[in-house]
Amino acid sequence: MQDYLKLDHIDKTFTRGNATTEVLKEVTLDIAEGEYVSIIGHSGCGKSTLLNIIAGLTQATTGGVILQGREVNSPGPDRAVVFQNHSLLPWLTVYENVRLGVDKVFGSAKSRAERDAWTMHNLGLVQMAHARDKRPSEISGGMKQRVGIARALAMEPKVLLLDEPFGALDALTRAHLQDSVMALHQKLNNTVLMITHDVDEAVLLSDRIVMMTNGPSARIGEILEVSLPHPRKRLELASNATYLKCRQRVLEFLYERQRFVEAA
Repeated sequence: MQDYLKLDHIDKTFTRGNATTEVLKEVTLDIAEGEYVSIIGHSGCGKSTLLNIIAGLTQATTGGVILQGREVNSPGPDRAVVFQNHSLLPWLTVYENVRLGVDKVFGSAKSRAERDAWTMHNLGLVQMAHARDKRPSEISGGMKQRVGIARALAMEPKVLLLDEPFGALDALTRAHLQDSVMALHQKLNNTVLMITHDVDEAVLLSDRIVMMTNGPSARIGEILEVSLPHPRKRLELASNATYLKCRQRVLEFLYERQRFVEAA
């Protein structure tokens, strides 16, 4: 597969006063178009820092991010981020929150009617068209995240970046939203990079799981291929040998890293 997104020897160091902390060291990763990749690791291993570098919200100290052969080092609509906090504007309706991004990206490329249709299309993708006139305070946490995902998809990004998007949700809502994201990925064949702490979530959704070593100077410790066919059905995977083997390997990696922390 041809490289679509490339993380090229990324180092990241933060300096405060006379203190310097190296968060990431020599992170190199190639991601193919249409691939779903999860990054997992213990707290403090630089997962979100890496995602922010890809999004252009933080600059790498050395190395960089290459998307379709072009270096990207600032925010852009080709990389849309969905955070754990939905980040919806509370004074706007569901429709207006999504339309805001559509107008920003397609203001000169689409007519008013086309932008309206595109906004509603993306709300329909996440099953939120019925709530178009509601404000964030009037809908549940899971519905807010659906709107956040719709807003990101409406920008037609080349890469969708998910920073623990289900972390603040209850278990049942989380499962429903995971299934929705899985179905959307099948439908759109978009390229997704997700940060997560959840082993089952990573195995369920991902084509590959990138396991980070502990910080400081966190690196990619291991990359696991998840050789499960799509579409995936949660209940059927519960007893699937490949699923269980992948889950066990990720847990082993994380527990090994935890022992290193406790021994330090």
